[in-house]
Parts: sequence; structure tokens; C-alpha cells
Amino acid sequence: MQLLLDRTWICPENGDAGLGVGLGVGGLQHWKASRDHTYICTAAPRGVLDTRPGPAPSLPLHPQSWAPPHLDSFLPGGGDQYPGPPTVVSAAEPETMAKIAQGAMYRGSVHDFADFDANQDAEALYTAMKGFGSDKESILELITSRSNKQRQEICQSYKSLYGKDLIADLKYELTGKFERLIVNLMRPLAYCDAKEIKDAISGIGTDEKCLIEILASRTNEQIHQLVAAYKDAYERDLESDIIGDTSGHFQKMLVVLLQGTRENDDVVSEDLVQQDVQDLYEAGELKWGTDEAQFIYILGNRSKQHLRLVFDEYLKTTGKPIEASIRGELSGDFEKLMLAVVKCIRSTPEYFAERLFKAMKGLGTRDNTLIRIMVSRSELDMLDIREIFRTKYEKSLYSMIKNDTSGEYKKALLKLCGGDDDAAGQFFPEAAQVAYQMWELSAVSRVELKGTVRAANDFNPDADAKALRKAMKGIGTDEATIIDIITQRSNAQRQQIRQTFKSHFGRDLMADLKSEISGDLARLILGLMMPPAHYDAKQLKKAMEGAGTDEKALIEILATRTNAEIRAINEAYKEDYHKSLEDALSSDTSGHFKRILISLATGNREEGGENRDQAQEDAQVAAEILEIADTPSGDKTSLETRFMTVLCTRSYPHLRRVFQEFIKKTNYDIEHVIKKEMSGDVKDAFVAIVQSVKNKPLFFADKLYKSMKGAGTDEKTLTRVMVSRSEIDLLNIRREFIEKYDKSLHQAIEGDTSGDFMKALLALCGGED
Repeated sequence: MQLLLDRTWICPENGDAGLGVGLGVGGLQHWKASRDHTYICTAAPRGVLDTRPGPAPSLPLHPQSWAPPHLDSFLPGGGDQYPGPPTVVSAAEPETMAKIAQGAMYRGSVHDFADFDANQDAEALYTAMKGFGSDKESILELITSRSNKQRQEICQSYKSLYGKDLIADLKYELTGKFERLIVNLMRPLAYCDAKEIKDAISGIGTDEKCLIEILASRTNEQIHQLVAAYKDAYERDLESDIIGDTSGHFQKMLVVLLQGTRENDDVVSEDLVQQDVQDLYEAGELKWGTDEAQFIYILGNRSKQHLRLVFDEYLKTTGKPIEASIRGELSGDFEKLMLAVVKCIRSTPEYFAERLFKAMKGLGTRDNTLIRIMVSRSELDMLDIREIFRTKYEKSLYSMIKNDTSGEYKKALLKLCGGDDDAAGQFFPEAAQVAYQMWELSAVSRVELKGTVRAANDFNPDADAKALRKAMKGIGTDEATIIDIITQRSNAQRQQIRQTFKSHFGRDLMADLKSEISGDLARLILGLMMPPAHYDAKQLKKAMEGAGTDEKALIEILATRTNAEIRAINEAYKEDYHKSLEDALSSDTSGHFKRILISLATGNREEGGENRDQAQEDAQVAAEILEIADTPSGDKTSLETRFMTVLCTRSYPHLRRVFQEFIKKTNYDIEHVIKKEMSGDVKDAFVAIVQSVKNKPLFFADKLYKSMKGAGTDEKTLTRVMVSRSEIDLLNIRREFIEKYDKSLHQAIEGDTSGDFMKALLALCGGED
């Protein structure tokens, strides 16, 4: 267990208490340290609690030992030691903990305005709205530069000075989205939430997404304040209004959340974790029907830290994430609410980053959602949301707002955002912690890879050969039978069918299939009939023949295959095309890109574990070649060769360590820096390697999504990925797809393809998530 110490740390060795962030087996964990050297885990976004027994390693809390540069000035002097393994205890000193929490690093983007004068601001706003028209620029500049507490003082001063209600005047002077944004900023957060919920349940229909977002994400204290504000503003009981406008299990879960009685994170019981895992499993997967009450009770009442442990144990016990079980067992608004609760338990900032992205992606903007989140999180965790947004979507929140909105509305939103994380082409420092967490998770995760196509039970190659012959004999073709047989057999079984077909009928099955089917379906079916190495060899050949080169296909195949697969591809290429793959690549590509591909095509990647000393050297090479190290050294050509060697020949476990060391040295994520500092095919190749090391199924999920998004479909990429991954990790790819894009691969294929091609793809997909 390592401790990443933030700005509020006071070393527990000297008798004081402090806050720290631990990098345990599950990633980033936030720890409170009390005077008796015990620890309380308060938050572990997407991570698990490190409670391994035994003595803790003696880890010096020293800048040179591991911490990113931006933390150096906040670390204790060299020699302070990690005092002992974390012990999960009850909060023996709540007052101390409360004081610590108050001193925690502020993560909002809006701060108290220095030299604040409420009367002066009230006068400035009055002047801006006086006479014909209004000075919108002055209004937005002033209001977005003040904290919510200061805005309330301005409202009071405005009424005292002019006998008028400031919010009423702003409503009169402003219009549209800009007015909604400014008025929301002028309300206390609880009253803002109350207004949003009132709007959501008023009139015809209900805005369930608004209800879900607010009630799934607020803390106990925020819920209590919301209920009181609703009562004060509307003289109505919020729970009664929710009950009157919703129904079923969705209603029951909303009522549970409205109580604001979620347990605190102070105590974690391993026995209760195991019991809750068993109860959830029995309530869903093991039960005919679903016991929704168990899901409601556990997810609605247990502490966040406890539930994070439950989610991790659930994955170990059942082999699937809790989200997959929720999608399989629940439905409708109730399913959406429970998934939102799980996302907020894992990481509330990540939940809001995703909500913001979806509010702006595609045609049109969901302005109500955008306004609600930007207002409600501006003084809570906007910096965390920005970090995760930049890491997850490869663009800054600032740039997306800038491109998706306009006018004063845009200017005000950008002020609330607080900065452009793309402006200098780099993460701002705290984002290094998010990137480090991702590499930590990829390093410790041991996900079993599963395909969707398996060997058929009671396989009979003789019967299959006869059925295929019958499907192609005479006038017309029975495509349904062809699809059913070929997509439901493993590749090894298909090779047996080919041999049996030739033995029985003296005909080549591949030739018959070519003559009977055509287009996209033919490419898919014929691809499935080829041995994997020969299929990859053919895809590489096609990528290099004719005018132009399909560099993306070359990168996809060579950057993601194992040593054994690469060696088999080399043999197949030589056998089928009487030319070595290396010679083909040499004649069709050039420069650094050619050297990268040839290096990958040798299939000589190391297969051992990590070497920490070597990882530090490799990270330094990466830092120097990407021109961000403090002390560049060595010839640039030599460095480029060494960098290529690192990425193309080091083992995956070793590269994960290299990428973590890179963050420690530079405060950057290597993928982000490669994208900023490099260009063209070289950049694409290195990014593909890094993404494959981090999460190969996610890499392919992205490829599939991009092949189907927008106008038109990239059928070649879609076919290549579905064929090549169907027996390796397509089930994992499906899970990554729905997790990232909030729709299943099955739905994407159904919406973007048609006819027999779609039927065959859906058969390979293997199910709806």
C-alpha cells in the first residue's frame, strides 16, 4: 500500500492527523489517519480496500521515492516512514475527522471573490439592468465570479438598496438558456435542486432522468437540505409529490434515497460484504424472477465504501460486474436509477462527466442537463469532473462546451468550467492521479477473456457438410442455414467441416460459398471459414495491395496480436503469398512507421513480468523522446530507436509499470502526450499499443463503435473485428462497449446493418446486454 499525500497531510508519526490518498490493490483510495496510527478509508473511486494481512512495506514518504512533481512541496521531509498497515476501524475521533474533512483540498472551479463587497455588486447589477436593454456581459462576469454564498449576500443587498427582488429582475431582463443558467446560479443549491425536481414532476409527463440524476448523486446532508428547501419553497412534501408522480419499484427506490440515511463510510465489515454479495446474487441471478427489494435495500442504504467492496466481491463471485446483473434483472426507469446509483457509488465525478458528455454529443444539446450539472457541481467537484472528462473522452470539457454552445450562454458556462485542459496541450497536474489510477487498475485486474463463439456440443461434421451442401444446391440459397451453422461452430470445427465437405462431395466449400453468397455477408462468412492466422494474413495483404495503404488495419492487427499469433501470421503469409510479411511491409511502408510495423511483426515481445529498475529507465527514455523531461540527454535518433524498442518489445506487465513511472516523472499520461507530441501513422501505432496494453477489449470496443457511428458504416473494420475476436474476447468487448457508450453492441449492430449480414453479426455477437 503506497500513500499519495495531498496538500492537507500532516505526518501521523508526529502525533497529528491528516489525509492521504493510497494506491492499493484496487487503485486510488482516500485514507484518514488518526493519532493512534489507524486508518479509515473514506473513498476509493472504482477501487477496493487494501486489507491484506501482514506487515506493511517500509515506504519512505519522499518526493524522489515516487510522488508526481506537483506534490513535492507538500510532502514531509525525507525519512518519514509509512507507520503500518491500514486497519478498518470506527471513527474514534469524529471531531478530528470533521476538522480534517473541512481542510480537504477544494475541488470546485468557482471560488469566493477576493475583496467582495455585496453592496457594490448589487449596484453594478442594478446599473447593468437599468434603462433600455441590459449589459449581459457585466452580469455574467460578475455572477460567475462569485461563490453561491456571496450571491445570496448580493440578493439581500439588492433588496435592501432597491426594494426589489434580484432574481425577478434577472428573469425580466434575460431570456432563454442564458436566463435559466444565471437564475439557477442565484439560488442556493438546495433550492436549485428543489426547483429542478418541481419542474420534473409538474405538468404532463415526468422527467425521470432529472429525478434520477439528483437523487442518485446527492449526499445525505444535501438530500436533507433539498427536502427542507422544497417544503419551504412550495409548501408541499417532496416525498408525497414523488409518490404521486411515480410508481412501482422506481418509486420505492426514490423514496429510500429521499430519506438521506445512507450509512457512513466509517466501518466496513467483511462478513457483511460477503452476505450482501450472496443476497444480491440470490435475489437476481439465482432466482426465477427478481427480488427487487433486496437490490433496493442494499444499494439504497449501505455506505459507499462498503458497496465498492460488495461490487468487487460480486465480480469475483459471479464473474460479471454488478451493472451486468442489473441490466439483466431490472428494466425501465428502475434499471436506469439503479445503474446511476452504482455509477455514483463508484465515482460521482465520473458519473457527471458521462452525463455532460451525453448532454452535448450528437445533434442538439440537452441544455437543461448541461445547466443543472454545471451549476450544481461548480463549487463541489468540477475539477475532478474535468480531469475524468479529459481522460475518458480525449477532449476537454471546456472545448466541448465551446463547440456546442454560443453567445453569453457559452461564455457563462465556460466561466463555470474554470479552464481549458487542452490549452497547453497537457493535463493539469491533479489529472495525473486519475491516469495513475487507471494504470493501477489495469495492472492488478485479472479479467478472464471470453469469446462469444464456442465449440458446438454434439458436433457432427458429416451432418453439417450435408446441410451446407443442401443449402447451396439448386435454385436459390438458404442463407439462414449457412449463417446458423457457420456462426455456431468454432474455427476448429469449421476446418473439419471443410475437410468433410471435400471428402463427401469432391468440392471446395469455400469456392461454393463464394459462388452462392455475396457482398458483406460473403466477406463475413468466408472470413469465419479461414483459420485465424490465414485470415489475418489476408487482411494484411488487402491492406497493402492496390493504390494506397490501409494503415489502420495494419496497426490494428500487428499492435494487438500475441507473439504466437504473430508467428502464425508470418507462416500463413509466406504460405499463401510466397513472400515474407517483413518484405511486404518494407515495400509498402516507409520511415519510422515501417520500422515500428516490422518490429511488431517479428513477434518477439518479452513475455515475463515487470522489472522496476528497467521500467524507470524506460520511462525516462519515453519522457526524453516526448520532450518533457527536465534533463534531456542522448542523441535523438538513438532515443527514438530506444522508445520504439520499449513499446514494441517489452512485456505488457512491464509496460504498465513503465507507464506508471512515466506519470511519476512527468505528471502526464503517456497516451495523452503521444497524441499531442506525435502525428500521423507513427502516433496512431503507438497509441494503439498503449491502449492495447491498458485494456485490449476496450480498444476493440472503440474500433467497433467508430466503424458504426455517423453516416455510413465501415463494414470492413466491423467484419474484421467481429471475426477475429469472436473466440477470444468478444464477450469482454461487449461489456466494455455498453459501459462506455451506454448501449449494447447488439443494439448498435441492429441499428446500423441489415439483412443477412446483420443476422450473422448478431449471431457472432452472442446476445443482448
